[in-house]
Amino acid sequence: MASLPRETPLSEAGEFAVVAALLERFRAEREDVLVGPGDDAAVLRIRRGHAVVSTDLVVENRHFRRDWCSAEDVGHRAAAQNLSDINAMGGRAHSLTLGLALPEDLTLGWVEDFATGFAAEAARVGAVVVGGDVTRASEIVAAVTVIGSVAKAPVLRSGALPGDVLALCGRQGWAAAGLAVLGRGFRSPRVLVDAYRRPEPPYDAGAAAAEAGAHALVDVSDGLLADATHVAVASGVRIDVATEALGVDEPLHAVGAALGADPQQFVLSGGDDHGLLAAFAADAELPEGWSVIGRVHERVAADEPWVTVDGAPHEGPTGWRHF
Repeated sequence: MASLPRETPLSEAGEFAVVAALLERFRAEREDVLVGPGDDAAVLRIRRGHAVVSTDLVVENRHFRRDWCSAEDVGHRAAAQNLSDINAMGGRAHSLTLGLALPEDLTLGWVEDFATGFAAEAARVGAVVVGGDVTRASEIVAAVTVIGSVAKAPVLRSGALPGDVLALCGRQGWAAAGLAVLGRGFRSPRVLVDAYRRPEPPYDAGAAAAEAGAHALVDVSDGLLADATHVAVASGVRIDVATEALGVDEPLHAVGAALGADPQQFVLSGGDDHGLLAAFAADAELPEGWSVIGRVHERVAADEPWVTVDGAPHEGPTGWRHF
């Protein structure tokens, strides 16, 4: 099939041209991919360990705006948030499937750039796209399923124990500050806007935490306090976060001053950076890049908060709410 101009609307390009453009960028030529994109289903070989699977959605005007992010940015974001889920189990992603719902007035070039960003992010962990689907819709929706493996038992949210330390790996609050900047109509500090557009999850940190004996693990996608609450509830413990240990990076101070906002709130409730939060035994040797930011305590009363900040209930927002 002859290639069409990038500015061709999808209504003129047709489904087969869209699929061809995606397949050109999603080549899955790898020994463990027995059947890749183009058939009714993919066939994969998993040599050892356990298969780990997760699914996530990216919806236009809910998770991104086209005037804030390029198509390539959206591709990176859609892949990163799914790859991070496998990372948060102590595993490594190796395959993804991608379902795309696309408006008919979208251009073929937008789809090509999205696929370029998606494939580039997947390549950061050695993962490939092995299948998917396309359909027409009134707005862009990307439904991603990621498949990975863990060599040992997966690290769950439910394993935190009283006496454990709470540790963080990866930057925190940068994407939230970038979103706040974009929401006010600005494009700087550029480093924060870029952090929102293209997260940088610490992809090697999950397996390293599992190897170091982490008791519990979660990725910070909804907000530090919100995701700490997931661990606390699943484990039946109370978690206390120490703000002194967290710190606030200089770019966040600049945005807080410019917008009249508390920069620490970006750190406490911001999501989309996709760092990792883990509970380790107090005497564990933390892997490189991990820092202790709190403690895990026994929860002694039913009305006790699941998560506290500096020993007290937190009065502000804790993170993103879908509903």
